[in-house]
Amino acid sequence: MLPELFPAAFFMEVRSLYNISLDTLYEAWEDAFSDYPVTVTKPELEKMLVRRGYDPALSFGAFEYGRLVSFILNGTGVYNGQNTVYDTGTGTIKTYRGRGLVKKIFNESLPQLQKEGYTQYLLEVLQTNQPAISIYHDMGFTVSREFNYFLRPMEGYRLSYDLPQEYRIEEITEVNVTDMAAMCDFNPSWQNSFDSIQRCYSDFHILGVFTENVLAGYGISEPTSGDITQLSVHTDHRRKGIASYILQQLLKLNRCHQLKIINTDAACTSLTAFFEHNGIALSGKQYEMVKNIS
Repeated sequence: MLPELFPAAFFMEVRSLYNISLDTLYEAWEDAFSDYPVTVTKPELEKMLVRRGYDPALSFGAFEYGRLVSFILNGTGVYNGQNTVYDTGTGTIKTYRGRGLVKKIFNESLPQLQKEGYTQYLLEVLQTNQPAISIYHDMGFTVSREFNYFLRPMEGYRLSYDLPQEYRIEEITEVNVTDMAAMCDFNPSWQNSFDSIQRCYSDFHILGVFTENVLAGYGISEPTSGDITQLSVHTDHRRKGIASYILQQLLKLNRCHQLKIINTDAACTSLTAFFEHNGIALSGKQYEMVKNIS
């Protein structure tokens, strides 16, 4: 059942984004994020929404005389065993900031999310965005993890590694969640999860390194966006240059002008050191924040 319209406050109306076009979403998105370090095109936004499980019927916006001026784009799914709403993107166009619209949208949409059986709300926020962090704290969110992100131009970036002779590398056509998840040093973030990858599987390349028929390591990338989504090696096969070789091969597949590695767990210092060793410096940090809404 579609959410009911919420009562308008003066000329401002909060309602579901069901049947709102991608053009309308992108116009508001482009204005809201024009001063952010990472920008996206309209096709990239469309792919991102699919990957993150965007649910337009459970996403909401504030409209002034029919114009979308503030929005919360929600993805839905299961995260850490709970029915979860994920903030795929929250923004307010610049001329409407400071009016408390995000808090208004969230508070008025929360009963509908609860009615649909969701028990927690998950989001990520740049650590430099202190106004947003303050708002989220006021709304009852707490920090659950700290994430790193890495950005590097592809121009002039090359690696040169050889794979040990006892290993081979090949493309994987199906995600083996059990074997792959066992190699991870931390649970992937929402947008890097196996669920997210499988929502738009054809956009990804998965490379696996094998010894005989045993998976020793793997890497997953989205070449059109430059995103390296997951990269891991089994503990029994580390310190042999396998991860560096996988990274090298993923770079060859990349069709974007830059390389992006988003939401690595900051507590995994070995991964940060690995990327820095390969010439990919830390670009910034985010918080993962969560709120119980049951």
